[in-house]
Amino acid sequence: MENQEQGGKKQIALNIINSKSKHKGFGAGSIDLNSLSPVIIDNGEARVDIGAMHAKSKVERGIRFSANKEDVPNGRQVWIVWVAVDRNADGQFYGGMTACEMLIDQEARRGWKILADHVNKMDYALKRRIILDGLGDQEKKALRELLISRNEEWWNASPDEIKQALETAE
Repeated sequence: MENQEQGGKKQIALNIINSKSKHKGFGAGSIDLNSLSPVIIDNGEARVDIGAMHAKSKVERGIRFSANKEDVPNGRQVWIVWVAVDRNADGQFYGGMTACEMLIDQEARRGWKILADHVNKMDYALKRRIILDGLGDQEKKALRELLISRNEEWWNASPDEIKQALETAE
């Protein structure tokens, strides 16, 4: 990752270089992760945890992960929701969000997650997709309340598809 200075503010970008692209200088071919935030939903509480960008959120630290769900029989369900903020002529809004499941057994220091799913869902959020499969009403409510409390203007300007995806029976 590179840090780029733009207008006095550091910009974080990930350079993508492959056989089809030629690197054309500083910051060329980069994915801007500044518009993406990871939200951890654990025990019905949602909070932003930037450490999740590198699989080092508070709940992930010290946990040995397996791709085998059976390795974590006593794990509690924890969600990472990738939230992308978009901008148009009227201002910023929540533009995409995707949810990824994990199981965490703090006592045994074991966990389950599919890393490829987390990476793909991060990409989908950046592409402004909305995939919240698996989230229950409690998780949706916690996420909705967090997003509104963080920036109600962004929530109000968000597409109806996001608001509908976070509707609950309550």
